[in-house]
Parts: sequence; structure tokens; C-alpha cells
Amino acid sequence: MRKYLLLFLAVPLVCLLGSCASPTPPAGDYNVVATIKDIMDSEVDPSADYIWESIGTEVSAAGIVDKRPQTDEEWKEERRRAVILVEAANLLLMPGRHVAKPGEKAENPEVELGPEEIEALINKDRPNFVKLAKAFQETAIAQLKAVDEKNVPDLLKEGGNLDTRCEDCHKTYWYPNDPVYKNQTSGGEGGDKGSAASPDKGADKGADKGTDKK
Repeated sequence: MRKYLLLFLAVPLVCLLGSCASPTPPAGDYNVVATIKDIMDSEVDPSADYIWESIGTEVSAAGIVDKRPQTDEEWKEERRRAVILVEAANLLLMPGRHVAKPGEKAENPEVELGPEEIEALINKDRPNFVKLAKAFQETAIAQLKAVDEKNVPDLLKEGGNLDTRCEDCHKTYWYPNDPVYKNQTSGGEGGDKGSAASPDKGADKGADKGTDKK
């Protein structure tokens, strides 16, 4: 009886310490190819621009027109873009992701830091970069919720919040020495600067600052 009791107690311990433990995915499972600049150019910028430009108010000689998705297909596309923004934050945080390819330069060096300088800042304060990316993702999730509910006022609000989240990162790592932002606290004004700038800017949001940004 004593032998069976010891065996009964030993099995859970073996499971806890050995084969029954949850497996941890090895780091080698990821093949990181794209840079932060690539993700911004191909996912974040076009998806944020699409959502920003799909809602709002247009004033012309013909009158005032409120823009919003109308058809089921338009709402489906709105949702596709919102999902891209949510998951882009995870891609930005993957270990081993570089800011840009070797040899790439800042598009506006008079204001922006070079890619190597940006990456050095991120690596120096990685926890803060993670915090900013997660704040971006939380806002993107709220934006996705607004899309699912077809709640246009909330979609407008979260679009503005997303712009702020973008700028919080840009002014910390991409142009920390820009006098426009140097004395501002995180979360302040800043719709003109980022590659994903304010919803009022339209398709040319990133023209004045380049697209190699988070």
C-alpha cells in the first residue's frame, strides 16, 4: 500500500517538472525578414490611411457629405484594415526586427535620426518601446471593436487616438530632437509629423516625415 501511495504522489511531480509542462516555442520558430520600415510601408500606413479616409465630412460646392462605409463589403474591408493594425504591433515587437535595411538613410535627415540611431535608442530602452507598441495595439483593438459595431463616432475617436499613439513613438525614437516635440510630454499634440499622421491629413500623411517609422 505504501508503495502505491508513493507512486501516486510521484506522478504529478514528474508531470510538473518534466513532460507535462507547457512547451515554450523556441526562438528559432521565427524567420524575421521585414524591417520596421517595411511593416510601416506595407501594413500600418496604408491601413491607417484607408480607415481615416473612409470616414469624415467633405464640404464642397455640392454640399456637405458625411463619409462612412455603406455596404457590407466596405465594412469587411474596414475590418481587414483594422485587423492588420492590431497584429502589426505584434510584428513590430518580434525579437530581431531591425528598423531598416543596411545602408538605408532617413528621408528627412534634417529632422529624423538615421535608422542606426533609431535602432540604438530602441535597444537602449526596449521596455518603453514595448509599452508604446502595446498602447498602439490597445487603441487598434478599440478601433476594431468600433468597426465590428459599425460605430462611426467611436471609429472617428479611435482614429484620432491611433494618431496620438503613432506620434508618441515617432517623437521618442524618430525625431526626438525636433523642437516641435522636444518639450512635449508623451501623448501631446503631433498630428503633422508621423508616417501615420492625423485623420485630417488624407493620403499624404507621411510625405513630410518619410515612412521609415513605427
